[in-house]
Amino acid sequence: MTALTALLTGISVFYVAGALLGRPERGPRPRRDSLRVWLVQAGAGVTPPQFILASVGAIGAALLIAWGISGSLVVGLFPALAAGLAPRAYFSGLRRRRLAEVRQAWPDGLRDLAAGVGSGLSLAQAISALARDGPAPLRTAFASFDLISRIHGVVPALVAIRDDLADPASDRIIEVLVVAHERGGPLTRQLLVDLADATTRDLWTAEMIRTDQLEQKINARAVFALPWLVLLFLTATVPEYRAFYGSTQLGTTVVVVGAVFSGAGLWLASRLSRDEEEPRILGGAT
Repeated sequence: MTALTALLTGISVFYVAGALLGRPERGPRPRRDSLRVWLVQAGAGVTPPQFILASVGAIGAALLIAWGISGSLVVGLFPALAAGLAPRAYFSGLRRRRLAEVRQAWPDGLRDLAAGVGSGLSLAQAISALARDGPAPLRTAFASFDLISRIHGVVPALVAIRDDLADPASDRIIEVLVVAHERGGPLTRQLLVDLADATTRDLWTAEMIRTDQLEQKINARAVFALPWLVLLFLTATVPEYRAFYGSTQLGTTVVVVGAVFSGAGLWLASRLSRDEEEPRILGGAT
C-alpha cells in the first residue's frame, strides 16, 4: 500500500505540474515561454521559476497543515495538491481581470481616437491623447507610447504595446491602428468607429457566454472540494475516523479511490466547461 500511495502521489504531482505549466505547445516556442507570456498577461511581476516555486511551497505548507489536522498523510495529500493550484488560480484571476479591463476599455478608446482624428489630429497625436486622457486601462497600457514613438517611431511603439498586452483582441485592434497609421486617408475615422462597434458586439457575446457557464463552474468545484473538507473535519474531531484513515489499509484505499474519482470528475467537468482561448495569430503564440 505504501508503494501504491507513492505511485499515486507521483502521478498526482505530474498532473498538478501539467496544470501549472499548461499544455505543451505544438509550435517551436517552449512551454516555459508560454508560461512567461501568461504571467505577463496577468501583470504578475514574477518569473516562471518563482511561480513554480510558490506552487510547490503551497503544496508543502498545505500538506503539513492537513497532515497535522487529520493525522493521516494520505488524507492530507490530495487537498495539498489542490492547494498547489492556488497560485495559478490567483494569477488567473488577475489575468482575467486585466485583460477584461483592457478589452472593455477598447470601444470607448476607439471612439476617443475617432473623435480626435475627426477634429483634425493625426492618428499618432490621437493615440498620444489617448495615453493621457483615455480610459484608465488604456492609459496604463499606452503609458510608454510617447517615449517609444519618439525614439523608434509609431509602428514600433504600437508593436511593443501589443506584445506587452499579449491579448488576441488587442492584437487585432492594434494591427488595424498600424495599418491606419501607415496608409491613413479620409476613411480612418469611419474605420475606427466601425471597429469600436464590432468590438462592442464581441464583448457582449463573450459576456453572455461567461454568464451562462458561471454556475456550472462553481458547482463543479464545490462538488470536488466539499467532501475533502468534510473528511478533514471528521478526522480532526472524531477519534474513530482519525484512526481508520490514519492507520488502516482499508482507510487508505478508500481515500485513494475517492481521490481518483474526484479528480476524474473535476477534470471532466473542467474539460466540458472550458473556454477555448482565442490564439494570438497576429501577435505571436499564446
